[in-house]
Amino acid sequence: MPLQFNTVKLFAGSGSLELADKISKSYGKPLGDATVSEFSDGEIQPFYNESVRGSDVFIVQSTNQPNDNLVELLLMIDAAKRASAHYITAVVPYFGYARQDRKDKPRVAIGAKLMANLVTAAGAHRIMTMDLHAAQIQGFFDIPVDHLDGAIIFVPYIKSLNLPNLTIASPDMGGSYRARTFAKYFNAEVIICDKRRKRANEIESMSIIGDVKGQDVVLIDDICDTAGTLSKAAALIMENGAKSVRAVCTHAVLSGKAYETIQNSALAEMIVTDTIQLHEDKKHLCDKIKVLSTDKLFAGAIRNVNEHGSISGLFDI
Repeated sequence: MPLQFNTVKLFAGSGSLELADKISKSYGKPLGDATVSEFSDGEIQPFYNESVRGSDVFIVQSTNQPNDNLVELLLMIDAAKRASAHYITAVVPYFGYARQDRKDKPRVAIGAKLMANLVTAAGAHRIMTMDLHAAQIQGFFDIPVDHLDGAIIFVPYIKSLNLPNLTIASPDMGGSYRARTFAKYFNAEVIICDKRRKRANEIESMSIIGDVKGQDVVLIDDICDTAGTLSKAAALIMENGAKSVRAVCTHAVLSGKAYETIQNSALAEMIVTDTIQLHEDKKHLCDKIKVLSTDKLFAGAIRNVNEHGSISGLFDI
């Protein structure tokens, strides 16, 4: 007897409207009708304008700042559960608070675990995300996690540049595994920028492990927040004789003066995805940012979840 697939309904949180619209078009199904109302004090109340009973509901919402994005996602999950949705998948292209994945000093929260608990408690049956800050965060969830790999998007673009002397770099020791995994697609060497921080978003010193002389260097990272680390790494790489330096970064958080920092840096290009929408009022400050879309990858993953297909098969390059 053939498998029976439930009706798919895609909904967008207000923080990921643009990406959700592209995902729905790639999937071939219009976005569902949902509204987010707001009380005068700022309290939000999302609700569905159509039935979701018995449907496989996919809610697209990155949990970048402001925190309303997270609260809205939780409320949308809860509303779908109470409306008798058959299966609820939280599609979280950028999973916020993932940088707080361990106790690296006394008396701090493990924010990533707390966020995982909240999504699960709200009623999600599954979470779909991309390039978590640390892969082991998948283990914080007691529900299935589809962890999509951004390399499937970045590798073809880097190959299209035809860089003659490609070297992959990690901007810090923590990202060395990510850089080595990426380098395998090109059979390239890996260098590491060893940084020491005074405090969050403030670098005390940085040095390079490896030789970059005459090389076209591509820095690999998952999150670009203030762009301070990537900017300092790019300057150091060029000072050590590199021919060019670019950066690949999945999640363009880009807070503070990040746009100006990138524009004034030694980077020839900053290649990001649309897991976080760029600030419309700041785009003009930087012409070095190249945005690659994740819509086809997420649409394929949503289809495979609904049809009980393989997710890993989407990552063949």
